[in-house]
Amino acid sequence: MEDSLYIAVDLGAGSGRVFLCGVAEGELRLEEVRRFKYPPREEGGHLRWPFAEILGEIKEGLREAGARARQSGRRVRSIGVDSWAVDYGLVDSAGELIEDPVCYRDRRTGGLMEEVFRVVPRGELFERTGIQFLELNTLYQLFAHAREGFPEAAARLLLIPDLINFMLTGRAACEYTNATTTQLVGARTGGWDEELIERLRLPRRLLAEIVPAGADLGPLAPSLAEELGLEGVRVVAPATHDTGSAVAGAPLEAGWAYISSGTWSLVGVERAGPLVSGEVARHNFTNEGGAFGTVRFLKNVMGLWLFESCRAEWAARGAGVEYEELLGRVNSLKEHAGFIFPDDPRLFNPTSMLEAVAAQLRENGQQVSTEDPTALSKVILDSLAMRYASVLRTVEELTGEKIAGVQIVGGGSRNDYLNQATADATGRPVLAGPVEATVTGNVLVQAVASGRFASLAEGRRHVAENVSLRRFEPRPTEKIEEAARRYAEVEARYLEAAAAA
Repeated sequence: MEDSLYIAVDLGAGSGRVFLCGVAEGELRLEEVRRFKYPPREEGGHLRWPFAEILGEIKEGLREAGARARQSGRRVRSIGVDSWAVDYGLVDSAGELIEDPVCYRDRRTGGLMEEVFRVVPRGELFERTGIQFLELNTLYQLFAHAREGFPEAAARLLLIPDLINFMLTGRAACEYTNATTTQLVGARTGGWDEELIERLRLPRRLLAEIVPAGADLGPLAPSLAEELGLEGVRVVAPATHDTGSAVAGAPLEAGWAYISSGTWSLVGVERAGPLVSGEVARHNFTNEGGAFGTVRFLKNVMGLWLFESCRAEWAARGAGVEYEELLGRVNSLKEHAGFIFPDDPRLFNPTSMLEAVAAQLRENGQQVSTEDPTALSKVILDSLAMRYASVLRTVEELTGEKIAGVQIVGGGSRNDYLNQATADATGRPVLAGPVEATVTGNVLVQAVASGRFASLAEGRRHVAENVSLRRFEPRPTEKIEEAARRYAEVEARYLEAAAAA
């Protein structure tokens, strides 16, 4: 029996974990061996990620995972790294990082989209790339960086997981699922859009070759392998974009949509090819690369960032409420006190999320006190569920295909209140889990690359057989219909304002 182990490194925007994983027959081992945090910091006029600290924590996690594997008498076959998208680092010809990567929440891209559209019109840009318009996209970060001036010593530009892989192996490559999020990859070619890059005067020479998910990037560098006790271990590029891994790890049923729920909520469906049209562009959907030739047709929704930011502020004010207790209180409220539009750009990174949410409520004639965690949490979570439903209706309109149900994966799938609210708002059954879908997808791609599974479909069947999912059925009521109508009025107001801008 094939019983090799795999190491999955999963980096979120501010915290990371290292897992020792196994997918032998009858097994789905996802053993967390290290957890760490790395909030971005102001440095040199920008909000930056402390890369040396991140890499150091990863190395310690790899060392611990290797030690546990040896204790179990099983060998580690490979390592895979996934992370958040769009951010990048620059290395020089000696392979040294020149400066810490700038965080996507930095304000340097503010207002730059319109400057880019004067060079490449918005419609043409979408037709070329099929990628949604977000100021945080790598394209706009590079446009801002070019205006400041790239360091003369820069020899290679690598997205965060690719940068880590480079530090582990010495090979510079850009994995496809993450490359597509840059808004610089051709939707139909899967390669860098050379003409687009030239017209925007971006540094093509810095961009590495694009490789598919499952690519073997080589062994750990010999000195590093010896240091970490991981001799002979390979590094494999999973779907390095964390949502790409999360969708790969979701045992999706035919006709079902997914929501990868965390800081962001990624709401969409898996397709065999891109869907690029004027209507898709108008609704600002995206065609991000998936593992093994798939496309993630989805839309970004602001996600639990709203809820967690408010919780952090309440805790700072001495009004912190334990997570499950707070959700229990929310569940006891039967009336809908108000709704917000979660994708209001002013909620992206406000000085105070509580005040930003309260301001939007006041704009719409709704009054909910920021000093009432229960009532405001219900507003946020109900609004997220209604936004999911709205996005999924648009998916059906754009694809011409009905959605049978919704699978919610990731850390947010533990939020049973939001799971039930999503079932109620969409009128579709919801399956919650796997919680660790990103790690699961990371290891499944490694396992396919190693020959453990013949295909991702086989790997997903293995997951379905070895994980318990929770099911939530919709509960249609007149109250929910009335709530949906009220939310729709709020959403329409903000969408109309955005279209007119």
